[in-house]
Amino acid sequence: ELVPVFCGSALKNKGVQLLLDAICDYLPAPTEVEDISGINPKNEETISRKSDSNEPVSALCFKIVANSFVGKLAYLRLYSGEIKSGTMIYNARTGKKERVTRIFQMHSNKQNQIETISAGDICAVVGPKDIITGDTICDEKKQIILESMEFPVPVISVAVEPELQADIDKLNIALSKLSEEDPTFTVRHDEISGQTLINGMGELHLDILVDRLKREYGLKINQGKPQVNYREELAETVLH
Repeated sequence: ELVPVFCGSALKNKGVQLLLDAICDYLPAPTEVEDISGINPKNEETISRKSDSNEPVSALCFKIVANSFVGKLAYLRLYSGEIKSGTMIYNARTGKKERVTRIFQMHSNKQNQIETISAGDICAVVGPKDIITGDTICDEKKQIILESMEFPVPVISVAVEPELQADIDKLNIALSKLSEEDPTFTVRHDEISGQTLINGMGELHLDILVDRLKREYGLKINQGKPQVNYREELAETVLH
């Protein structure tokens, strides 16, 4: 079986249009895919939802972004039902309802505000505060938990500190926002050394995050040398 392969560069806008045309030509529309399956949290039975706006709401939060203009953006893939701006949505993880104040269709770094999203749509919503990547949004009376995403454990850590003592709180806030966006990025405080350690999937990953601290949050950062997170792995090996 032949599989199409597309090459290009988004930076120089090479091959992008061809890829978009191929998505329309080869990939199924939301109405052509199988019903989404999930778990009923009340009895642990497998249930499904059709890609239909008349079905109960089911959506998956697949990305969180801290936006300087509108605040916290939660990206949703709506599998069934309909969500309107100004209405309440139910988070199956927290068991709480939060209001959606605005809904956006995203075009690169631009937001096109809309009033309603329907089954099959991908959008970003503003309003919910206690929402993280992998959360299921559903109908409170007809709950479903969709398959969440599993993320690898960070393998490398770097000690960071602000050059100015007055920027400690600003650094902590910035690190908290970055960790909300990226589930593979964590922050911990080393009780022995007293250092703040940021943990990621590699040196490049952490270099990019430190650069964001400088560029987006205006922080001047001192950083240590990358260290492999071997202590936790060794402890886990000994326990088993």
